[in-house]
Amino acid sequence: MSCFLYFQHFSAARRRLSPALATLATLAAAAALAATPPPLPAQEPPNILIRAARLIDGSGAVIEPGVVMVAGERIVAVGPEALERPPDATVELGEATILPGLIDLHTHLTDRVGTHWEEVLVTTTPAQAALWGAANALTTLRAGFTTVRDMGPTWPYTDVDLRDIVNAGVLPGPRMQVAGNYVSATGGAGDARQFSIYVDVPVVRNLADGVDAVRAAVRTNHKNGADFTKILATGAVLSRGLPPGAQQYSDAELAVAVEETNRWGRFTAAHAHGTGGIKAAIRAGVRTVDHGSMLDDEAIAMLLESDYTYYVPTLYVGVIVPRDGAALGVPEEQIRRSTEMMRYRNATFRRAMEAGLTVGFGTDAGVFEHGHNAREFQIRVENGQSEMDAITSATSISAMIMGWEADVGSLEAGKYADVIAVQGNPLDDITALERVIWVMKGGEVHRDDRGAGIRRDW
Repeated sequence: MSCFLYFQHFSAARRRLSPALATLATLAAAAALAATPPPLPAQEPPNILIRAARLIDGSGAVIEPGVVMVAGERIVAVGPEALERPPDATVELGEATILPGLIDLHTHLTDRVGTHWEEVLVTTTPAQAALWGAANALTTLRAGFTTVRDMGPTWPYTDVDLRDIVNAGVLPGPRMQVAGNYVSATGGAGDARQFSIYVDVPVVRNLADGVDAVRAAVRTNHKNGADFTKILATGAVLSRGLPPGAQQYSDAELAVAVEETNRWGRFTAAHAHGTGGIKAAIRAGVRTVDHGSMLDDEAIAMLLESDYTYYVPTLYVGVIVPRDGAALGVPEEQIRRSTEMMRYRNATFRRAMEAGLTVGFGTDAGVFEHGHNAREFQIRVENGQSEMDAITSATSISAMIMGWEADVGSLEAGKYADVIAVQGNPLDDITALERVIWVMKGGEVHRDDRGAGIRRDW
């Protein structure tokens, strides 16, 4: 009961008492209020100093030794040595390398690896997808990827629920932008009804043919919680529909998807393998061309001229599916499609590097094991990207592509304390990024393989 209501109640009661009893009641009330302790002053969060042999800041700089000071969920200082303000606690990481939390622009967290997506629709439930998503989110976080863009689940909007439960702090996972449900044409890359014409999955409503239907699909997805639009501009590798090299949506359909998404103040990501679909997506003004397997010189020139659209290749998945596709539950026909696309993917990426194209970092994790996202780095370095450029691609550049550069993507004062550490130096051996030993997201430690702990200095 508030003080005001208490005294209001007390005053009414006092009028019904004798003068002596009223006096006693007044003294008792005063004593009760005097016994109520005053509120404690707000306390600033402790300063935690994280120290290692070197620090790669995500923007291209190396600091040796590396020190990050964290207070609460934010970074307050970054430097080469002990910082001016004394820490309340210290994390000693020895010969490790400190980096910003990594970013993957192309994941499928609610997908269970080894179960083909068409099988999922007739043998599983959305609740199962959500539970797998919770497990995969933790695995991804512990692998050092503290931010992801999730590119559309098999069961629509399970990614929206996963994002919300992570944001609420109920379950651990990376920061997420989610597609909710992708937009696909009938018979195309995302047509889920390819098992039997007599089987239907009523909850899966992602097909949109024609300008008006595409507009409605985009509106529906954002109404239901999507952060961005994913549209399938070409056929896909892991689908029975239109071949991956073929353009799936017309220029007009792609343009209206971008137009409508822009009304919501959000970005559009285009799944695009074939050259025609890639160019149509760039002309439409998408934020990212994902996969981009068959970029030609003209498409690369278009991207170089654009200050808005970025190429997000996914190279490791093109290695793992031809090699281990059967074990991953991929049908033989789709393994052949992936093998065919490998004729283009690495050569395309090399041309993009030679041209100086700025690229984002994506993997397609969910096709292969979650937590193996960092295997993408080695394929990129083998095909001409420098170790530092590969790292900045997965940190500051991907943060900028997402529009989150003010909060994540580099180790700078004011940004979220998303900090990881790996054994060794990834500038000497990029596979060091596959050996994450320590992970902090928003000031909370989610992995500590060294037992470094947080040594309290107070």
